[in-house]
Order: sequence, then structure tokens, then C-alpha cells
Amino acid sequence: MDAEKASPGAALRFGAPALAVADWRRQVFELYRAIRAERDPATAHAHWQATRNDLLAHHPASPVPAQHRETYGGAPVARYNPQYRYEATIDTDVKPHNWEFQSATDGVIPFSRVGVLHLPIGDLDVWWLESYGGGLFVPVKDPSSTTYGGGRYLIDTVKGADLGSDLSTGHFVVDLNFAYNPSCAYSPEWTCPLAPATNQLAVELPVGELSGSGL
Repeated sequence: MDAEKASPGAALRFGAPALAVADWRRQVFELYRAIRAERDPATAHAHWQATRNDLLAHHPASPVPAQHRETYGGAPVARYNPQYRYEATIDTDVKPHNWEFQSATDGVIPFSRVGVLHLPIGDLDVWWLESYGGGLFVPVKDPSSTTYGGGRYLIDTVKGADLGSDLSTGHFVVDLNFAYNPSCAYSPEWTCPLAPATNQLAVELPVGELSGSGL
């Protein structure tokens, strides 16, 4: 998301000027457009994994440090499991609640809760980014030792990560197979909002992008 940034010095080392970052976002938007258009979720997942790995390994705006890209073999991703794909309608009858993330580069980044997704495996808060251009954000964290300890991202409309939603009805596709590591999982040069307590599940999620980042 826009709050997920490297320090200015890191941006130079990564070779990620503004036009490269803009191109990265354009390609990610196109990737998720193709995912939403694909009727078979497993096929969409394979395309997502291949395209994301190509971006991570070759794009100048990749969070993978430049010195590792030539030998980068891709992020470890679990095999697609349809049991972790859900469709849910956002519950907007929630008490107002704010969450602030202290960024190392942009100061305090505010979020407000706009609803909850009730899933068979637990509830996930849906957040609205109250800065930049705004956007919906659903991070997720689980207790598994095989996933990134800070949590992963599932929905992040600022970056185009939208698996399918009808905002007129509040209907969301929630497919945890597409959970991915934030940029800070690849390099400490990046600062990323991580899952708050209300987006931490009690069950392990053995799907999506796993820990290790492939480096």
C-alpha cells in the first residue's frame, strides 16, 4: 500500500524512482484484474504466483534487494487449497474504532474500521486508510511458524489487491490463498503497516505466501 515505503536512501539502492513505482502499481492492478476475470481460482492463483515472482525478481521497484534479484528463485507459496476461499458480506454494524501506524518515513498513518468480515475461521476487520487517496485494507496474521510473523496482506485497494468485491452490496471474495508478504518481509529498509490485534486469527493458515521470502 502507499504506506509501505522504503527510506529515501533505500529507494536509490533499489533503483526504484517514481516512474518505476508507478509502473509496478500499474502491473499489479492489471494482475488483479486478470485474477478477477479468471473463473477458475486455482488457475488465477498460478498466474498470480508466476507474475508476482517475475515482478519481485526483475522489476526495478521490487522490495527484493538489488544484489539478490539475479539469483532470486521466487517467494515460497503453498499449493492452492479451495477450502480457504470464502465469500462474505461486510458487517458494517460495528463501533467506530481507529488504528494508527507509526511509520519510520511518513509519521502516523491513520486507519478507521469500516466493517468486519465474518469467516468460518474467524473475523477480520476491514480498514479504511484515512490518508493519501484512501483505500480498503485487510491484513491477516496467524500463529503459524511457516508464515511471516508480522502478518500478510489480503486486500489492499490502494495497490490494486482486490480479489473481487461488489461495493454496492458489500460482498467480498476472501481467498486466503492470495495472502502475500508485505515489502518489509524482504528488506528492513521498508516500513509496512502490520496486522493489528483484530486481524489476528487463532487458527493457522497454511496457504498463500509463506515465510522466508525466498531469499
